[in-house]
Amino acid sequence: MLKRIMIYALAVLALAAVTTTASAETYRIAWSHYTGWEPWEYARNSGILDKWAKKYGIEIKLDLINDYIESINLYTGGTYHGCVMTNMDALTIPAVGGVDSTALIIGDFSNGNDGIVMKKGASVADLKGRQVMLVELSVSHYLLVRALTMENLKERDLKLINTSDADIAALFASEDDGAVVTWNPPLMQCRNVKGAKLVFDSSKIPGEIIDMMVVRTDTPDTLKKALTGAWYETMAAMSAKSKTGKDAIEYMARFAGGTVAEFKAQLRTTAMFYNAAEAAGFATGDQIKKTMEYVRSFCFDHGLFGDADSMDFVGISFPDGSVLGDKNNIKLRFDAGFMEQAAGNRL
Repeated sequence: MLKRIMIYALAVLALAAVTTTASAETYRIAWSHYTGWEPWEYARNSGILDKWAKKYGIEIKLDLINDYIESINLYTGGTYHGCVMTNMDALTIPAVGGVDSTALIIGDFSNGNDGIVMKKGASVADLKGRQVMLVELSVSHYLLVRALTMENLKERDLKLINTSDADIAALFASEDDGAVVTWNPPLMQCRNVKGAKLVFDSSKIPGEIIDMMVVRTDTPDTLKKALTGAWYETMAAMSAKSKTGKDAIEYMARFAGGTVAEFKAQLRTTAMFYNAAEAAGFATGDQIKKTMEYVRSFCFDHGLFGDADSMDFVGISFPDGSVLGDKNNIKLRFDAGFMEQAAGNRL
C-alpha cells in the first residue's frame, strides 16, 4: 500500500512539473548583428539563456532580425517584449511612440565601433558635395552631425542616402567614390574595401552611443532578472582567459560572419562592460544625463519627436530619480537596479 502511495505521489509531482513547464510564460526578445550584441546569440546557443529562464519559471525566445531598425519597429509594435538598441533609438522610436521602456542592461558604449568611411577622400571635410549612405535618423546620423559640426559643415553640404544596415557594406564596395556612416560589423567590412579610409569614428565622442537591452517597463521582474543573469554569465564566459573564453569568441566571430581577428578588432573599439558593477556605475553617473541632453536636442532638431513643440514632451528618468523632460510622460527609464543585483550576486 505504501509503495502504491509513493508511486502515486511521484506521478502527481511529475504531472505538476510538466504542467508548470507547459504553462510557462514565453517572452520574445529581438536582436540584430552588432559586435556588442553578438553575446546574446552565444547565450542562446550555449544554453545560458535557457538556464536563467528556467530558474525564473519562464521561457525566452531570442530572434535574430537582420534589419536593425526593423527589429526596433517590431518591438515598438508589440511583437517583442525586449530588443537591443542604442540610447538614441530607444528614445526616438519606442519612447516617442508611447511605449514605456526600460534600459535594463548597459552593455557597452561605442569607442570606435561606429564610423565614417569613404573612398577618394581623407577627411570629414572631403564629404562636402558627396553622397553619403547611412541608416538615416539613427546613431549613424547623430555621429555624422557631430563630425560635421567639428568641421564647421552642415548636412545641407552633402546628400544623405537612407540605406539599410543589411545592404550598406555591399553597396559601398560596389561604388567607386562611395561614402558611408555605419557600425560594426558592416563598418569593418567597409574599412576592408580597397581604397577605403576611416575619416571619423565614435572614439571622438566616447560614451555617447550606448548599446543596451531594452524591455517594456511592465514586463515582470522574472524576465528582467533572467536576461540580466544570462548576460553577465555570458560576459564572464567571453572574457575568461581560458578555453571557455576562446571558444565563446570563436563562436561569436563565426556567427557574425567574420574571422576571430576581425571580431577581436571590433571588440577593441567597443567599450564593453564585462563587469556588472561598472555598468551600474555608468548608468548612475553624471555623463549619461549630459549625453541624453545632447541626444534629445539632436532628435528634436531633426523632427524625431513628431509634431511636439518641445523636446520636453517625453520624459527620460535616471536611477537617482531625476528626469529630463515631462515627469508625467516618462517613456524611457535608465534602471541600474538589476545590474546592481548582478554585481552583488543577488539574482
